[in-house]
Amino acid sequence: MEKIILKTFLPQESYKNIMLEIRAGTGGEEAGLFVADLYKMYSRYAQKQGWKQEIMDSNPTELGGFKEIIFSLSGEDSYQKMKYESGVHRVQRVPTTETGGRIHTSAVSVVVLPEPKEIEVKIEQKDLKIDTYRSSGAGGQHVNVTDSAVRITHLPSGIVVACQDERSQIKNRQKAMRMLKAKLLDFQIRTQDQERHEKRKISVGTGDRSEKIRTYNFPDNRITDHRIGLTLHKLEQVLNGEMDDLLDSLMLEDRSNILKKFTEKK
Repeated sequence: MEKIILKTFLPQESYKNIMLEIRAGTGGEEAGLFVADLYKMYSRYAQKQGWKQEIMDSNPTELGGFKEIIFSLSGEDSYQKMKYESGVHRVQRVPTTETGGRIHTSAVSVVVLPEPKEIEVKIEQKDLKIDTYRSSGAGGQHVNVTDSAVRITHLPSGIVVACQDERSQIKNRQKAMRMLKAKLLDFQIRTQDQERHEKRKISVGTGDRSEKIRTYNFPDNRITDHRIGLTLHKLEQVLNGEMDDLLDSLMLEDRSNILKKFTEKK
C-alpha cells in the first residue's frame, strides 16, 4: 500500500527542495526553445548557488527545445529565492527559423512547487490510478520498447502526474510520486490555508500562474519584471544564471509590501 501521512505544514523558510515546471505556451517551436533557455538559466543559477539538480520528466521537441520540462532543485533557500518565478514569461525575439527578420512574441509558463518533507494528506492505493505506457521522444519516436513511463492520477483531487525520463518503470514511479506529493502540498496551500492565501494577495505575485510576470526582449537586451517595474539591460547575463539583481529586488519588494500591510493593520 502506498501511504504517506501528512502531519504539518512547514514554514516556507523550511522548504529546501523545490520542483519547477516549465511549459511552452503560445509560439509553437519558438516557445519550446525558450523553455530550454529558461531551464538553462535556472540550472546555471542553481550551480552558482551550489544546489543539486535532478530532471524529473521532459518532453523534448525536434529543434532542441522542450514542450515541457520538470526538474527539482535541492539546497538552502531554494524556495525562498525561486518562489517568485511562478507565472507567464514572455519572450520577444527573431526566431532562427524566421528569414524575414520579424520579431515574434512567445510565452512560457513556470510553476514553482515546494517539495514537502511531511504532508497533511493520507495517500492510499485506492486513491491512485496508475497507468504505464511506452515513453517517447521528439517527433513521437519511441526511446524505450517497454512500458516504462508512468502516469499517476490522484482520484480525490484529480491531480495527474507523469514521468517517462527514466528507462526503469520503478524509477519513473518514484519520481512521479515525488511530483504528486509536491502538487498535493501546493493544492492544500491554495485551497485550505487562508493565512497563506492572504499572504499571496500582498506578495509581488508568487501564486497566480496565469499572471504575465516578465518580458525578455532580445533585440534591446532588456528584461522587465512587470510586478515591480524593474528593467535591466543585461539579458544575456541573466540568461547565463546571473539572477541575483532580479531575485533580490523581488524579495525586497515582497518584504516591503508585507511590512507595509502589517503596519497598516496597527
